[in-house]
Amino acid sequence: MSRSLRPLVIGTTVALFTVACGGNEPAEAPTPTPAPAAEPAPTAATLTNHAPLAALPAAPEVPLPKLELGRRLFHDTALSGDGTLACVTCHSFEHGGAEPRRTSTGIRGQVGPINSPTVLNASLAIRQFWDGRAADLAEQAAGPVANPIEMGATWEDVVARLGADESYVEAFRAAGYEGVSQANITDAIAAFESTLITPGPFDRFLGGDLTAMNEQQQRGYMTFREVGCIACHTGPALGGQSFQKMGAVQDYFALRGGELTEADQGRFNFTHEEGDRHFFKVPTLRNVSQTAPYFHDGSQADLSGAVRIMGQVQLGRQLTDAQVADIVAFLGALDGELPAHARMPAAAAPAAAAE
Repeated sequence: MSRSLRPLVIGTTVALFTVACGGNEPAEAPTPTPAPAAEPAPTAATLTNHAPLAALPAAPEVPLPKLELGRRLFHDTALSGDGTLACVTCHSFEHGGAEPRRTSTGIRGQVGPINSPTVLNASLAIRQFWDGRAADLAEQAAGPVANPIEMGATWEDVVARLGADESYVEAFRAAGYEGVSQANITDAIAAFESTLITPGPFDRFLGGDLTAMNEQQQRGYMTFREVGCIACHTGPALGGQSFQKMGAVQDYFALRGGELTEADQGRFNFTHEEGDRHFFKVPTLRNVSQTAPYFHDGSQADLSGAVRIMGQVQLGRQLTDAQVADIVAFLGALDGELPAHARMPAAAAPAAAAE
């Protein structure tokens, strides 16, 4: 090898050795891409879509003479056969527009078969009565008056009785009616009842006032949504928009015990369709903390117990004590303010129509 090539070979060898030896140093690992931060779980305060729930609408405007006539009729025992009962007897404003009895007590102390649902916000329901047999409030108002175990009158007698009262004749005239008739009586009562809308804390919360519900109520609202209550309790009244089987996933009547009653048959009694057996209109949850006892049979005296049973038989869930307590707290935020015009003025109240 010539002397001129020797440095080149040696330099090349050193360079190759240096490259090869460089592998003894560990290569730098690529910098990992950080995982995206998990989205925080929504809370009542951050929820932007409250569907299928909604705030209550404003009450309809009813001319004052018609509203006052309807209110008077709603409170008047003259609509019953013996002058002892009025609409307000079973739809007491002291009990959330419902009654504190398991089932209604009618004329001459007769015990009815079913618990009276609330009249408050009832105008928002798709139909009236537990079985939906009445299309609207006017049709509903006609039923109890002539029912022999409820108010026990006849419409012929009621119309004659009111028609003989000059103050009523004038009140019907002032309200725009042509005389006293069953249709005009029930229309006036329905007009009054349609104004019984009771907004409360939940509505203010939906309107953006995040202080309207406390921490537990907000937690209960989210639990109410998450466990599935909103599948049936929908709309501004949180109910009244569908008919559902009592005991959708577990036999409610077996759990309750006792003999089945005619009232237990639910909507079947009206439609005579087998598929409607044990189906009932989903009740509104507005003011529900005031309307015990619960269910169509009035069998549950305690709201916590009612929530627990509904979780079991309708949703197939065994709700924890904490979940039940939170949901009950949320339901308290559905209590609303009774309109100032709902009660009769003290000086004008019919003497026998005390709640």
